[in-house]
Amino acid sequence: MRYTTNYDIGDRKRGQGINEDSLSVTIFEQGHRDGYLGQTRPSRIRERAAELADDEAENEPEESTSDEVDPAETDSEPGAEPADVAAAIDEAETDTGAAADDSEQEVDDADEDSEEADPESDGAVEAGDTEGEADAADDADDERAEMPANRSAGVFVLADGAGGHDAGDVASYIATTVVAENLAPVAIHAARSHPQDFDIDIPPAVQPETMGPEDIQTGLENAIIKAHREIIRYADESGTQAYTTVVAGVFVDGQLHLGWVGDSRAYLVNDAREEIVQLTKDHAVVEEWADQGEIDDVEAHVHPDGNQITRALGGSGHEDPDRAMVEVDTRSVRLFAEDTVLATSDGLIDAQTDAPQLYEEYIESDRSEEMAESVLDAVVTDEEIRDVLLSADSLDDAAREYVTISNERGGKDNISVLLFEDETLPPTPSGGLPVRAADPDVDLSERDTVILTED
Repeated sequence: MRYTTNYDIGDRKRGQGINEDSLSVTIFEQGHRDGYLGQTRPSRIRERAAELADDEAENEPEESTSDEVDPAETDSEPGAEPADVAAAIDEAETDTGAAADDSEQEVDDADEDSEEADPESDGAVEAGDTEGEADAADDADDERAEMPANRSAGVFVLADGAGGHDAGDVASYIATTVVAENLAPVAIHAARSHPQDFDIDIPPAVQPETMGPEDIQTGLENAIIKAHREIIRYADESGTQAYTTVVAGVFVDGQLHLGWVGDSRAYLVNDAREEIVQLTKDHAVVEEWADQGEIDDVEAHVHPDGNQITRALGGSGHEDPDRAMVEVDTRSVRLFAEDTVLATSDGLIDAQTDAPQLYEEYIESDRSEEMAESVLDAVVTDEEIRDVLLSADSLDDAAREYVTISNERGGKDNISVLLFEDETLPPTPSGGLPVRAADPDVDLSERDTVILTED
């Protein structure tokens, strides 16, 4: 499993505001004996490394006026010896996120690279995503191709404190920490429930009770409600208003289980199908109007009321923190090897500071196709989000590009993104796929039955 995160205060708030977004990631990695039964290391890293090697070979001068150099001693990157290159490839193919036993110096180097690439970013966390750092010989690739894989489970939480209130940053911090604290045991318990994945035979009496999707969804709901109550408790003690959105996920046994409140989103981009689906559905005024047909999709991108949400965690402290409730939406979807999950605050989707003007121009044009095209070119669309990820050389590059795009469109709000993928999962089926979009634009009654096997 590989993941990366990035976040930024947003250009409009730089120097005169605070970052009210917060995110957290918890990774559980398990390796035992010969590895995760039936799974091998992914090929995408090796393919990209080979492409980089070919590009470098094409760019090398045919003749050199300096002393000849043995190709075996040539660095693929400045300062990198062949042994370092091989080690980097080994790391890229066996490292699986935050559980890697890398040295502190290697982690520091990764952080410095991120800061140099995005000096205005508030911060970045990058782990396990070392694609394209080096290349290796074909015979080394073949040798690594059958290496066993670890099993991954994880929890992510992303929260966006409500702007304009007294303690949005505190609310989002409480949300990400409390939800993660309560969901980490759920993810580990679910992963522990399948010892057969490592060809381990443990009597049922010794195994923990197996958790199904409904059990994990219940765990998500309970964790988010607990965070809601803690935020209300804080608001009551501090005498402030504290609100935040939240989107949280538990990834285990090839499935992603989601829970959310507000308009922070989760997307899924599938490399094999070159498609994007939105996994969550905003709790927002504009979303309700679009569902009712009162506004079209173009208006929804730039509507002046786009910042109004209908549901959030927290409050003003007037509720009983021990009994306060919030409605949490939950669902589960199956993931495949070519899937990348993206969680983001609305700072990416609503980055355009000229939205009110674009809205007026679109309405005054009587919703003309020409003006609709201009609006969609100016905002961040789902198609653009998909294209960034499909064209990126690494998850780190994609995360930085999302922050860059957000700021180029105006940097209206704080922006936080998290991406993860697990290429040890089964490949995307060549036939039909299960419906994974939260709000599919297809007639479900006309879809063929899809049978998915463990293979």
